[in-house]
Amino acid sequence: MDGLWLAALSGLIAGGTLLVGAGLAWFVDIPQRLVAGIMALGAGVLISTLAFELVEEAAEAGGLIPVSIGFLGGAILYIVADWLVTRPRKRTSVPPPAPPTVAPKNIAVRRGARLAGGTGVAIAIGALIDGIPESIVMGLSVLQGGISIPIVAAIAISNFPEGLGSTAALKRGGSSGRAVALLWCGIAVVTIVASVAGFAVFQAAPVSLIAVITTVAAGGLLAMLCNTMIPEAFAQQRGLTGLWATIGFLCAFLLHELTG
Repeated sequence: MDGLWLAALSGLIAGGTLLVGAGLAWFVDIPQRLVAGIMALGAGVLISTLAFELVEEAAEAGGLIPVSIGFLGGAILYIVADWLVTRPRKRTSVPPPAPPTVAPKNIAVRRGARLAGGTGVAIAIGALIDGIPESIVMGLSVLQGGISIPIVAAIAISNFPEGLGSTAALKRGGSSGRAVALLWCGIAVVTIVASVAGFAVFQAAPVSLIAVITTVAAGGLLAMLCNTMIPEAFAQQRGLTGLWATIGFLCAFLLHELTG
């Protein structure tokens, strides 16, 4: 029972930083250039996380074939999910209703539980796709002697810019606060459940299966970074994007080396 609670705590910590980033972006008017800098920094952290905490350890435990299958599968899964959500909808023959002569600013846009598409949803999809296998890995790590500080810390740190960047984009796109809150609370709950499942369900799973699950997270993560977070950051930061990403990578790498 103690192990289940530790697994749930791991998921709560990792998922909680998603909520912190999302809440900060929604309630604080953060300059877009600063958001882009945080996203670039987070991209470096995520690259380090997927390289050292996910792919490297999966390869050592499960071998190259499961890692290759999972890594490519995660990237394809993200790209397909992103395309399904963000593809252009077919136009209908019915014309849209005429807008009112005078509309209160932002009231019509934010009414109901509407979720705008685009970059914000794409990052959220990436957070969900990589969050489930990452959380399973956190749950599995509890079996090896308690909460794995390097893994939980790296995932928690990398989740913050995902929540921040996605919510900032959703807010700019006109999403409702209710829809954004439901989105991130749902992802956070999935993170906790997946962490508990990793401890309870996958205890006897073969190492090759664990390697596939782990690298699905890494592949989806890398695809999301290349398609969404890095281009979004570069649009504002330009030449500084690489510097911020390098700093983020270095910080996560040092954390890995000092706590590993």
